[in-house]
Amino acid sequence: MNSHHDSAALHHATRRHFFSRCALGLGSIALGSLLNGRRAMAADAAHLANPMAPKQPMFTPRAKNVIYLFMAGGPSQLELFDYKPKLVELNGQPIPQSYIEGKRFAFMGSSHGTKLFGTRREFKQHGQSGMWVSNLFPHTATIVDDATFVKSCAANLFNHAPAKLFMNTGSGQFGRPSMGSWVTYGLGSESQNLPGFVVLQSGPRGPRGGAVNWASGFLPTSYQGVPLRGSGDPILNISSPKGVTAQRQRDCIDAVRDLNLKRLVETGDQEISTRISAYEMAYRMQSSAPELIDLSGESAATLKLYGVDKDKPSFARNCLLARRLVERGSRFVQLYHTNWDSHGGPGENLEGDFEKVCREVDQGQAALVHDLKARGLLDDTLVIWGGEFGRTPMGENRDTTGRNHHIDAFTMWFAGGGVKRGAIVGETDELGFNPASDRCHVHDIHATILHLLGIEHEKLTFKFQGRDFRLTDVHGELIHKMLA
Repeated sequence: MNSHHDSAALHHATRRHFFSRCALGLGSIALGSLLNGRRAMAADAAHLANPMAPKQPMFTPRAKNVIYLFMAGGPSQLELFDYKPKLVELNGQPIPQSYIEGKRFAFMGSSHGTKLFGTRREFKQHGQSGMWVSNLFPHTATIVDDATFVKSCAANLFNHAPAKLFMNTGSGQFGRPSMGSWVTYGLGSESQNLPGFVVLQSGPRGPRGGAVNWASGFLPTSYQGVPLRGSGDPILNISSPKGVTAQRQRDCIDAVRDLNLKRLVETGDQEISTRISAYEMAYRMQSSAPELIDLSGESAATLKLYGVDKDKPSFARNCLLARRLVERGSRFVQLYHTNWDSHGGPGENLEGDFEKVCREVDQGQAALVHDLKARGLLDDTLVIWGGEFGRTPMGENRDTTGRNHHIDAFTMWFAGGGVKRGAIVGETDELGFNPASDRCHVHDIHATILHLLGIEHEKLTFKFQGRDFRLTDVHGELIHKMLA
């Protein structure tokens, strides 16, 4: 009897001990989870409060910064880089129907305007690479051994605004993040006093499509491009109003920041962090932005190299500002220059108008590469040059010479940042219509750019409306022949 009671007592004691230990274990786990959750929330809040803080790349990068020289309108590769003696020989003859059957063009069909048009420009080979460059780009010809020229680029869309969107965002649809936004989302920025993604514009007008080309889409708006003006204050209303002291302004910003931080911790809304960082960046830029655009500290030799009038807006001045921006830690700088839309007709012909736009960019873009190289910045700065598409081997039926939009084959070049020097990737057929080797689609170009920055393009994603989106959509292969 006693033995039975003793056994039962021992059983109940054991159960109490077991559940007591379980309760203690679960309590410890709950407490640990709570503490870890608070730490995670604090860490998230700290990151959200500074969304542009530098982030580690996925693997060792070759490039740290990007300068993208965007020639808005579609520069004619056949007047600049893709020399086709056969096209010159067949000038004025109809293009074989097999080339254009099933193709779509912006301003002509398959039944008219299909006569071949050979370039009238003089071409020479330059550098050890033997890259062909026309006499329209004498300065650019001096950098061929520092660059990779990709002559077989291809895109999807043949009208300007959607084609620009496609080149910048990987999609022709509005609402997708631009490449600069993806890059700063993935890597942040080293600059504390200037935006991580900066846009500079030159030419007679802005690019078609406007600000959607540098928008952040569904990414937090912290990552959208910040346009700087070419004259006057770099940003409107950057100066404090009269009567507002620096301390009074600082007190106001601090008070607003504290209120926003409280709300940020409660909600986790990333747009609140955008607001906080925008206030802070605007405050710091009151001194950093005027210093950036003040070129008085640049030597006379540097200004001469670029061909810059330091007080006059120009593409060349923007190239110099781009160098100064990457020196100061900005991650992605994009320069837009118009107008390369060379259809023929007033203001858009391949004669005087094309010569003018070439002169506007030639010296500055070459000087940028030379200057970055001389300062030891080219090794980790990737320079990109190109438009949204190229131009047809056929001329258009207009009063003066011009070419139509062409998405099947056009030329871009890349320098620095882990790109091969003095390389030529891809060739086109004898008429310059289709790639004959190494077709490089826009998605492949985007994948390669991200790779050079230490980002695996398939893993840089953002969940939106239930889907993981990325810059390269569901496409993209590395262009290995570009990589050093």
